[in-house]
Parts: sequence; structure tokens; C-alpha cells
Amino acid sequence: MRPTRLAQHNSHISGRRDDLRGQIEKIVGLKGRLVWEVGSGHGHFLTAFSKAHPDQICVGVDIMSDRVTRANRKRERARLPLLHFIRADAADFLAVMPEDTRFTSVFVLFPDPWPKRRHHKNRVMTADFLSAVAARTAKSACLYFRTDHEEYFRSAAAILRSHRDWMEQGDTTFPLEEPTVFQKRSVAHFTFVAKRR
Repeated sequence: MRPTRLAQHNSHISGRRDDLRGQIEKIVGLKGRLVWEVGSGHGHFLTAFSKAHPDQICVGVDIMSDRVTRANRKRERARLPLLHFIRADAADFLAVMPEDTRFTSVFVLFPDPWPKRRHHKNRVMTADFLSAVAARTAKSACLYFRTDHEEYFRSAAAILRSHRDWMEQGDTTFPLEEPTVFQKRSVAHFTFVAKRR
């Protein structure tokens, strides 16, 4: 990348992250605890979770603006003041979280499986991502992963099982069962629950 284009690219990322940092600080302040859903889609799951746990701050992020718009409509109709949906990339969200903010639960539900081998690098469930999430997750909090793509499940489960910050939970029960749009379309799905060491 040319130096000028690189500078423009870095400036764009910096501006995007500054805006995101402001949004997060308005939601949780500089120190807080929250439930995070990565790739919240139209907000079905997190809205139901927030209704069931109205005292918990819940934040869903998705990179698709139309999904975030639809999710926010659900939030407004449900009148859930501690529920928030933000348009953001997961890496950006982690990068700008206040230092003393911690996740109490993390949900990664039906992420894009990027099935072609050459695209596997785009998958969210990587060792680096899990390390970054662990650094912001309270001890003994759980990460819930679900997919309908068997190969992706096997790959993600292997990464989780070998990760030093996470420990597999034998019980794969979710704190709330609310099918997402993708879960409703799937014939079968696979679940993995890991606890922060």
C-alpha cells in the first residue's frame, strides 16, 4: 500500500474507532460489566436475553447497518434501556473498550462460516480473537458459540479446547434459548460453551 493511501486508511480506522469509543463510554462509562453478542443480526436473541435479564447491560455489534437498524427497532419497541445495538467490527469494538470494562457473557451465534479454505482467515473464531476476548472477560464468565456449519464447529471447538484462557464446559445449556434467524433456517446446529479460566 502506498504511504498516502496507508495514511488515509489509518486515519479512517482511527476516526471510526474514536466514534465507537464515544458510543461505548456512553453505554457503560469507563468501568462496567456487559453482555456482548458478536454479530447480533436483527437482534432477536439479545432482545429476548435483555427482557429476561433487564438489570444487565447488553450490547450487540454487527457490521451490517440494516441489521443494526432493525435490531434497534426491536429495542425501542421492547423499551429496554440497557440494551444497545451498534454498527461495529468485533476487532474495533475490542480495541476501544474501556480498560476496566468486562464481559459477563459473550455470545457468538451463527457467524459467517467462510467455508472456502482460502477464506478461513476471515473467520471470527480464531486464537487471536479468543485471546482478545479473554483479556476483557470476567473470570468464570462463559463464551457461547453456536453454528450450523459442522466443519467450522470442529475447527472452532479445537481452537477453544487448546486455548490457555478458556476451559470447555461439559454443559452446553444456554442461559436463554431464543432461536436466531439463522438457527430457524438450519436443519441442525452445534454448540460449544467455554468458561474463562
